[in-house]
Amino acid sequence: MASTGTAPAHEVQAGTGDRAFLGHPKGLAYLAFTEAWERFSYYGMTALVVLYMVQQLLLPGHVENVAGMAAFRSTLEAVFGPLSVQALASQTFGLYTGLVYFTPLFGGMIADRLLGAKRTVIIGSLLMSAGHFAMAFDQSFLLALLLLILGSGCLKGNIAAQVGHLYPVEDVTRRTSAFTLFSMAINFGAVAGPLVCGLLAQLYGWHTGFGAAGGLMLLATLIYLAGQRHLPDQRPRKRDRAPTPPLTGPERRTVALLLLVAAITIFQSVAYYQIYNVGLIWIQGHVDLATPLGAIPVPWFNSIDAFFSIIAVPPLIYLWARQAHRGREPSDVAKIGIGAMIAAASAGLMAVGDLLAGSGKVNALFPFLAFGGMGISFLYYWPPLLALISRAAPASVNATMVSGAYLTLFVGNILMGWVGSHYEKMTPAAFWTIDAGIAATGALLVWLFGGRLTRALSTP
Repeated sequence: MASTGTAPAHEVQAGTGDRAFLGHPKGLAYLAFTEAWERFSYYGMTALVVLYMVQQLLLPGHVENVAGMAAFRSTLEAVFGPLSVQALASQTFGLYTGLVYFTPLFGGMIADRLLGAKRTVIIGSLLMSAGHFAMAFDQSFLLALLLLILGSGCLKGNIAAQVGHLYPVEDVTRRTSAFTLFSMAINFGAVAGPLVCGLLAQLYGWHTGFGAAGGLMLLATLIYLAGQRHLPDQRPRKRDRAPTPPLTGPERRTVALLLLVAAITIFQSVAYYQIYNVGLIWIQGHVDLATPLGAIPVPWFNSIDAFFSIIAVPPLIYLWARQAHRGREPSDVAKIGIGAMIAAASAGLMAVGDLLAGSGKVNALFPFLAFGGMGISFLYYWPPLLALISRAAPASVNATMVSGAYLTLFVGNILMGWVGSHYEKMTPAAFWTIDAGIAATGALLVWLFGGRLTRALSTP
């Protein structure tokens, strides 16, 4: 149905004064709960998939049943050489998580030019639900990953964009507050998903954990469908505006500088996302998980960085406000460097724990603190990067630049999978030392060039 330029009476419009949900429109409640359960299912599945591949799926007796696995493995080995079970799992996980951050660019195009945001999000939700349920069977594993990648591409960016469209342009305060509530929903899912799905997998088997993720994704879809009349229509728009003028020389220079800053963050993305990959394999084999109440489920550790990302926000906001009051708040580029140092220290902590354990098991406190530190490092580098780009990028390419920032996570995850494939070729302490060195490289680049980059981006 083509847009007529005015929304029908039953469709919500920004600025209607709806404050039914904590002072915000009802649509925010539906979007937040949809995202909470979607992230619950995503992080619940992510916490299981690497261990599932290493401990069952890729072993003889199972791997032969996976449709397309022989061709997929041959393709990877043609590029990277022979792959062990762990190396194949690492490469597969890196490709999966990397493409999850790549496909939203196309999902946005589909919503803008063809289907509109509502239909695109519904399609994404259904694809992800199908992907989670397909994960419950060995045969459809690769199909499941493909469905999850495509579904995430349709859903991820478009549902966040709908949050902003609930408010008129001038309502800056409520929009910022809305995204804070929306982020809380994301973090709730990121904490709860690994806890629930990990426990179910330990008690009843892998496929029960994956099935639970599928059920919760279906719940997210139903919540989104129930809230349709409270959401902005966002139908595809006709591109009849005048062509955008080309960038000026200073604007091209700014874009180049922002690309350099974004590229630096790839180093700590590699280190950070390794906790979801090799981190779980290392914990399974080298960490003492025994407690008086039974063994700690390994997937639970994937909740730690998200938990720290929640509890660290108020202290960080307070710290940055105090530093700003004294005129000593670090620049966005400097914060990125601090985040890289925290990531390096966190990876180094796992290396230290392994060295201290010798031939014994590592105390669980080491990965707990290391994963928590990684969560804090993410707060120091990812939000400041988005803030820097949104503030400094030329208006004509601002949205494109902000969306393009996610490509650094795509590259970081692809590299993370490749680095993780070398885990078995060295001791765990050596691996985590290398991981720390990768993050430290980002910190070193900021130390060497951060001041000049900040000054250059501050110059009109």
